[in-house]
Amino acid sequence: MSEPNIIEVKQYFIDLQAQICGELEALDGKPFLFEDFNATNGGISRPRVLEDGRYLEKAAVNFTHSKGTSLPKAASARNPELQGKSFEALAISVIVHPKNPYVPTFHANLRFFLVNEDQWHFGGGFDLTPYYPFPEDVLHWHRTAAKACSPFGSGLYKRLKGWCDDYFFLQHRKEPRGVGGIFFDDWNETSFESSLAFVQNVGNHILPAYLPIIKRRKDIPFGSKEEEFMLYRRGRYAEFNLVIDRGTKYGLESGRRIESVLASMPPRAIWKYDWKPKSGSPEAKLYEDYLRIRDWIHELN
Repeated sequence: MSEPNIIEVKQYFIDLQAQICGELEALDGKPFLFEDFNATNGGISRPRVLEDGRYLEKAAVNFTHSKGTSLPKAASARNPELQGKSFEALAISVIVHPKNPYVPTFHANLRFFLVNEDQWHFGGGFDLTPYYPFPEDVLHWHRTAAKACSPFGSGLYKRLKGWCDDYFFLQHRKEPRGVGGIFFDDWNETSFESSLAFVQNVGNHILPAYLPIIKRRKDIPFGSKEEEFMLYRRGRYAEFNLVIDRGTKYGLESGRRIESVLASMPPRAIWKYDWKPKSGSPEAKLYEDYLRIRDWIHELN
């Protein structure tokens, strides 16, 4: 493997954070809260959070550069031989919880690990969690994901979509978190330069995947029934983050700032005992047509 350039990765992540914050601010009209926190070991946390905006109930676009002498278990689940070794980690995470139930919740993450100064890998992807889905939005989402992958291999989108379907699945609920997207982990199959180019292309497709959807749906009228269903489904999102997500576990195990680690959590969520949607309702349609593994591009095209 070629020599990694952690400075180049860091600069791209910081630039991408600024770009995403700028686009979301322009859409919503409310500025992000900017904070910078420096760790004693040279690490940095740069949370950017927008709350109670016009369209965004909560958005978090966070960059972290963490360092440590012992790689946490959550970051070495697939490579246990790396556990306990010295490391540096860079990550940008994006989460948008909209106010309008017709706008999906959106998540993206890109990360880079350098272990023992000579072993490196990337990870990341983006996924969509709708409440009242529109087939044209899901098709656009997956077409954009496929476009991000296409320069790097004809079968890559299908592979990373399957990886995403597997990862963002709530085993205890026996259902997907949403309609998926792409996901990859421990990525060092090609040279560092080629791997970084792939990660940058994924990052450059984050806004084109999401912005057209939120712009189309943000002003659709909704009532208390739709909002309550959104809050109910947000409970599933919270369950995934707290029970399954390796990124959250890594943040907690690595001693990062807890407010930054949990910034992705929804600002409001509810749970109902043994609730079932009414047959034939729009809420039932989510479960019947969208919360299952599908070949979205071919089925919706």
